[in-house]
Amino acid sequence: MRLRDDVIGGLNLFQSGDAVIDDDQRRLGQAFADVATIGILQRRTVHRSALLAEQLQFALNSRVVIEQAKGVIAERHQVPMDVAFASLRRYARDSNLKLTDAATAVVHGEVDPRPSV
Repeated sequence: MRLRDDVIGGLNLFQSGDAVIDDDQRRLGQAFADVATIGILQRRTVHRSALLAEQLQFALNSRVVIEQAKGVIAERHQVPMDVAFASLRRYARDSNLKLTDAATAVVHGEVDPRPSV
């Protein structure tokens, strides 16, 4: 089972008794294999596209909450955005948190990292 250079598996044809598989049966078997190959590769492509879209959406959502947290810290402590980001990053590292989790805590008012100016 292959499409161009993409080999994805094999298909065996069996027949009971002593009869030999003839050319028509081989062609029919190959047609089934070709259809199955296209279906499998199509499903794989759809799955990969959905996975990529999910990863990109997560990255975008993470970026949004990080920017919100930077804004909260910058406003609360009257510091520039780069100082606010450094404070957020330091807090996440010191607390052994993912940056997104630390940012979410800041946005929800659960923590207030103090910038070092």
